[in-house]
Amino acid sequence: MSKEVPSLTISLGADAITARLRAAQGLEDSLHRLSIGFRSARHHSSLTVDVDVDDLLLNLVHLADWPHPRVVWDPDLAKLVRDVSKDSQTLGERLHEEPSSSATSAVENLSDLLGSNWIGPLTTFQQRDISKLLSLQHGANFSVPGAGKTRVGLAIFQALQNSGEVERLLIIGPKSSYEAWQSENVECFEKPLRMQILSSSIAPDTEALLVNYERIKGALNLLARWLTTRPSMLILDEAHRMKLGADGVYGSACMALGPRARRRLILTGTPAPNGAKDLENLLGFVWPGHGRRAVSQAVAGGNLAHASRVLRPLFTRTTKSELGLPPVTVTQRQLELPPLHAEIYEALIGLYSARAAASKDDFEALGRILVYLLMAAISPALLKVGTTRYEPLAYQVPPLPIPEGSPLTELMRDLPSYELSPKYRETLAIVAGNATAPEPRKTLVWSTFIRSVNTLESILKEFNPAVVHGSSENREEEIARFRDDPDCMVLISNPATLGEGISLHHSCHDAVYVDRDFAAGRFLQSLDRIHRLGLDPHTETRITVLTSLGTIDEVVNQRLETKLQFMGRILDDPSVQQLADLDEEPAVGGGLDQEDLQAFMGHLRAGTT
Repeated sequence: MSKEVPSLTISLGADAITARLRAAQGLEDSLHRLSIGFRSARHHSSLTVDVDVDDLLLNLVHLADWPHPRVVWDPDLAKLVRDVSKDSQTLGERLHEEPSSSATSAVENLSDLLGSNWIGPLTTFQQRDISKLLSLQHGANFSVPGAGKTRVGLAIFQALQNSGEVERLLIIGPKSSYEAWQSENVECFEKPLRMQILSSSIAPDTEALLVNYERIKGALNLLARWLTTRPSMLILDEAHRMKLGADGVYGSACMALGPRARRRLILTGTPAPNGAKDLENLLGFVWPGHGRRAVSQAVAGGNLAHASRVLRPLFTRTTKSELGLPPVTVTQRQLELPPLHAEIYEALIGLYSARAAASKDDFEALGRILVYLLMAAISPALLKVGTTRYEPLAYQVPPLPIPEGSPLTELMRDLPSYELSPKYRETLAIVAGNATAPEPRKTLVWSTFIRSVNTLESILKEFNPAVVHGSSENREEEIARFRDDPDCMVLISNPATLGEGISLHHSCHDAVYVDRDFAAGRFLQSLDRIHRLGLDPHTETRITVLTSLGTIDEVVNQRLETKLQFMGRILDDPSVQQLADLDEEPAVGGGLDQEDLQAFMGHLRAGTT
């Protein structure tokens, strides 16, 4: 074979999350033997094989078995391999090192690294996190909301820009995060970065580019070119949004952009909302190959305390105890269903268990059934479509007597005329108690479903409620009214809309969860809207979770407890574990995975025995 022709070419695929191995003519057998060493190998022809980048990086040793000279690597992929190898060596050494003074030295040098343009004050824990992350090629900051992860990210970029390692910063996050990045940019730099939100084009002098997760897939080529034209840093804010990794729309787009950035950093306070797989995908983005393997090996033995110690070199985390926040009180109020509500719920269980048995392999169909039962645990009437999709339920006060002999479907439709949902009654009692207390307290009310939010607006109208959901056009005005108007005593929203990127802790210290789904990360993120840095040390923060007894609510509670226990242990954060164990309190008035489904199916089966 001529020395001018590569025997094997290894390049990044078009999606940048696969690698393509292309052998020279006549080397079909050698390529076949090589591909056996890669679990994800997919043959396009006898001379071409695609392999997941993670799989390639985990099993580079197999390339040593290639018996022919002249292997040519794609430059970007070769750099990724070098970076991962360097990080693997550094992290491997750190696992066996005793704590030293190196971190202290780095903190003392931080002002020199940041330079005179940096004017933002830094707390002790922020300095610690910056120093650790700068010591790694790439990093992960899992600090709780309110710990200043945005400022830490900007400081790391500033230090790297001063050193000449990077010139540009791409920030991917939810739209709700834009305000924090823009305000921190002004507060932290004497001369702020030239920051732009992605539009149809990017200004040539842009230093920092903001884009939301929903846009990255459609703008992938534009963003990839921008990252590679000049050395760049890529930050994923609220990185749990891409926890599905290459299997999700957001995750696959982020994984495609990752190798094109010289430095990668992820920020999230909830890195493992559904368990180890989420953490594998997040760290797999930061350190392709090594990150995923480190997590799977660490948790394999089931000892989460050991796993936490092993994984500590891979991330930084500031806990709520380090922030000096006063404790939060989380209680559960268990509510008995009234007779007609209970009868209808039991009938729905029978109906949906039959449908679920027929759809046991249809994840999407089971998800819809789950949503129906979550709604039915609030009020089965939410399932009956009104004149409009989100029409609020019209409750009869006082309720009418239940007519005998009426079909159950009619009773379900007319249920608000006969019974008030115990969850709505309890919410009304809590909000009224807070609003009329000697020292009135505002209340944040969470409910997943827009029709439920609209119903609550009607029930709580005497407290001048502010309402924000995905279809709200005046979101900022409603939030400002809740914060500033003394007559507005309640804000009603859903965690999918306001669960991230908003601070309400200066105006509100009480929250009620009318319902919850299986998304542990969403619960934690929404809870932190009113419990974050800046609280007065004497503030009492109270969270109340409403549970309808004998319903899907009990399954949700059990699954969230399991997930929060895992996350608290893997992060060595007792405050997260504490949230898994809800105290019960007497009444006074969704993120689905396979284990969630198993628990859900158990609930359906139990309801038909």
